[in-house]
Formats: sequence, C-alpha cells, structure tokens
Amino acid sequence: MGDLPASSHEGHPYALSAGTMLQDMRVATLVIDDDGLIVAANDAVQALLGSSRDELVGHDAHDLLHRDDHGHPVPRTRCRLRKALLTASTEHGDAEWFARKDGTVLRSSWLVTPYMLGAEAAGALVLLYGPQQESPLQGDAAVPAPLTELDRLALLAETTTQLTSTLDVRDALHRLAALTVPRLADWAVIDLVTERGEVRRALVMERKDDVLVERHDLQGPMPPVPEESPMPLSRALRGASSSLATPGTYQGPPDSGIAVEQRRLFTTTGMHSAAIAPIRGLRDVLGALTLGRSQRPDAFTAADLPLLEDVTRRAGLALDNARLYERQRKVAETMQRHLLPQLPTVPGVTMRARYVPAPDASSVGGDWYDAFALADGAHALAIGDVVGHDLDAAAGMAQVRNMLRAFAWSQAQAAPSDVVTQLDEAIRHIVEASMATMVLGRLVLGDDALWRLHWTNAGHPPPLLVHRDGQARYLTDAHGLLLGTGVTRVRPDAVTVLPPQSTLLLYTDGLVESPHRSIDHGLDRLRRYAASLARRPLDSFCDALLEEVRPDDNDDDVALLVLRTPALQEEG
Repeated sequence: MGDLPASSHEGHPYALSAGTMLQDMRVATLVIDDDGLIVAANDAVQALLGSSRDELVGHDAHDLLHRDDHGHPVPRTRCRLRKALLTASTEHGDAEWFARKDGTVLRSSWLVTPYMLGAEAAGALVLLYGPQQESPLQGDAAVPAPLTELDRLALLAETTTQLTSTLDVRDALHRLAALTVPRLADWAVIDLVTERGEVRRALVMERKDDVLVERHDLQGPMPPVPEESPMPLSRALRGASSSLATPGTYQGPPDSGIAVEQRRLFTTTGMHSAAIAPIRGLRDVLGALTLGRSQRPDAFTAADLPLLEDVTRRAGLALDNARLYERQRKVAETMQRHLLPQLPTVPGVTMRARYVPAPDASSVGGDWYDAFALADGAHALAIGDVVGHDLDAAAGMAQVRNMLRAFAWSQAQAAPSDVVTQLDEAIRHIVEASMATMVLGRLVLGDDALWRLHWTNAGHPPPLLVHRDGQARYLTDAHGLLLGTGVTRVRPDAVTVLPPQSTLLLYTDGLVESPHRSIDHGLDRLRRYAASLARRPLDSFCDALLEEVRPDDNDDDVALLVLRTPALQEEG
C-alpha cells in the first residue's frame, strides 16, 4: 500500500501505511486500527458526517460515531462492528445509526473487513453506504402514528429484552426512558422509592431537537408520599392503579409537597397531558413512571393506560432484580474491603495499595494483598488471587490470607518458599479454595542501608521493579507452580536489591489480562507505563496505572501493592 495524502492525520503511528487508494473510493470509507481508533478517512466520510479529518482521526470510532435511533451511544457489547474488528472477520450491517457533527443521526448500511496497516499492524476498513438518509425525527417532527396492536406487542417484547439484559439500576432507567420517548411521549419521569421509604426523582428525560436529553435540574429528592392524597402521582407511589393528569390537576391548593413538585414539573416542561403508572416489584412499590406530552398535540386517554401498565410491570421486575443484584454486590464488596488489611508503617519506605472490583462481573473475586511485620524485624509482602468470582472466592481469599499470616509469623526467619509450601499443603486439606496464585516476599534492610526483597512466586504474574531513572524489569526468578494443584515440587527462592528510590509493584492479573490480547502485550504495556511514572508520588502512580493500563474489556478485579524505597543517606 502507498502513503496517505498529506491531509491525513500524520501523527498517527499507522498513518503512513494505510493506502492512497482511500481518496479514490467514492463511498464513505474509514480505516481503523486494532484498538478501534480512526486512522484515516476520505472526503466522502467528511461530506457524509460533517466532521473534518482532524475531528475524526485519532478518536475511537465506536464512541464517536455509533448510535441508536435516538442518538444514544450503543453499548460496546452490542456493537457488531467492534466484534468484527476484534475477530478480524468481514461483516455487513443494514440500516444502523451514526452520529453527525451537527448532532443529528444518519441511517446507513456498513461493511467492515480486515485491512493491513503495515507489515505487522492489523486493522479494518469500514464502508458506510445507502440508504444514507437522516433520521425521520429530524426537523419539524410529525406526530407519530398511533401504535397498532403489533406495535404494542413489539414494544412490550423489546421492553422485556432491554430491561432484563441489564443489572444496573441507572442503565435500566435510561433504557426505560428510551423505550417510551418519543414512541409514546415527549417526556419520561421516573420517581423511585428508596429502601428507607423516601422518594427520589431519579430520572427526567426530554425529547429535545429529536435527541433524548437528561434534565438534571428536575431530578433529586422528593417530599414524602402522603397517605391519603387522591392526586395521581401520590396514588401511584402507594401502588394504586394508573391514571391521567393535566396541568389543571395540580392547579388547586396543593395537598402535599409532592403536589407542589408536580405543579412545578408541568409548568417547567410544558406538558399538557400525562399518564402516570406505578412501578411494582414482587413485594413492594418501587416507584412510578410519568409519561408526558408537550410537543405532540394529542392527549393521553384511558385507552393508553393498559399499555403503560404492561410496560411498568416489566420495568418493576427488572428493577427488582437490579436492586437485589446491587444489594448483594454491595454486601460482597463491603465484606471483601473489610477483609483487606491496613498497611504497616515501614520506616523510610512508602507503601500504597489499591483494590478495584470487577466492572461487569456478577460478583467480587478473590484478589487480595497483604503486608505485615514479622517477629525478626522484617516485613512480609504478599499478593494473590483465589480462583473464582463469587462470595466463595472472597471467603477462600480470607482463609488463605489468614493462614499465610499465621505460618509466616510462626516461622519469621523461614524462606518464603517454605512458608508457601506449608500454605499449599493447607489449601489442599483445610482451606475451602480450589486453586490460587501468589507472590510472597520478605522485605529486609541490610547492613549497607539497602533494602532487599527475598521472594517466591506461586504461578502469579511477576513483580515489577522500576528504577528512579525509568529502567523497569520484571522479577521473573523464583517462579513455581500455583497453589492447590496437588503436585509436590521444591519451590524456589530469589533475592534482589531494591535500589534507592526504586518502586516495587505487586499486582493481580486483572491489571494486564484482556480476552482479546496476549498476556505479553499487557505486561509490556504495564512496564512501559510504570517506567514513565517512575518519579510520580505513589498515590498518583497507582491511580495512573489503573487508569492507563487496565484493559477496557477487563472483567476481573484488580489488587495492587506498591512500595518505594528511600533515598540513600550520605554519611556525614
């Protein structure tokens, strides 16, 4: 392939190998690299999307362009273009939506196919073509036609699919709003009842310029639910049947604080008609959904209420599940955080730790760290991972950590390999954990005022040592089998001097592993970033590594244990 035209994004590492033929293609064409970043775009893309080449190149193609028909970002897990890129396959899609610079969305078919950016660099070619027409919602939107019975069934089926496929409460609320606006209304207002019986206006979404906009100014805490109020929202929040409302409903003397808030809602939004239905869970009323019309001239009627109740019934089941999941997850995370220790004070040595739960896993994992003083004045450092992603893994982690402390304390001068060998035996016969990995080290201050690390590694990613001058190397010695295999082998030990002002990083595999990349790629990325941060304060060092190195598609938790040695004191 030849070089791109000079007008392409010259700073991109692959820009000079993507091909001159791009400009000869009349169809809108993008080139993206294997990270999903736009490498090049021809003039047809700029004309189609209204964005200059500089506004396109270097940005994530999915985040920048891919939308649903309401202009909302499409979750990465539902993006067929991204899946085709990751699997290096050729795929075609019909009539999906892409964002234009002016805020409108464009309906277009697409074709993605693998494309070599150089001798070793892979990427993909993306073509956008026909029907190339803007969303029918643009401009002066016509009043949507009344829903047919087939439309109603399709809406209910989509509601079930959309809401049951997420366990995140806020995501579920946004999906509920997107399902009903503008299909049924111009506004969606969701009030939730908390576990303490308090009411919160959790979401207000408006159809504005044919895009859904969240109105944060109308969200927030609400007054208590009055016990006897006949007003529509109050009745819905008590679990009564759905009802209709207009501005006139709340024009009289208010009977409660909620009535005052509803009057403000009608005044601010310009709604002339609303339908309000309770959102019921299996046992309790979870909240209420208010759909309002301000742009559409037709008012809600009693015939609309059965459909609304069918929607909220499905929403209630989904929210019930999401709340239960979040409650259990919070308990598990709280338990795990309380199990993780406070770091000891080591004179002259700075030490920090981080634990980050998995972003999408069904529950917590078994990642852990530990650091504690030993009887002989040395300090033990440990990082580990118990197999599993559930409460059993977290409980197994606690058992492993506690037994490790007991063995290490009772054998303060024993080599790390001896302690780990004893722990391995206990895991096979006592501890309720199948397998685990770990690194155990002894931190010792020598007579030469230099700190030394004695360590053994049981199947865990190797520690990383970063010198102050930016040199970084993995401590790959003393590597042995993981714990719990039942195989008996002599475990090795190793020792290394930690230079003054050097940084030692112990971490779990969630920091470097990706389902779509090799472990070597993750380790190399960690080494390079850690080297660049060699002189950062440890808090900033840890936070930057988590932000920059942890893969976007990571589905595991992460534990970090980091220490920095002091500068060498010069003698008088």
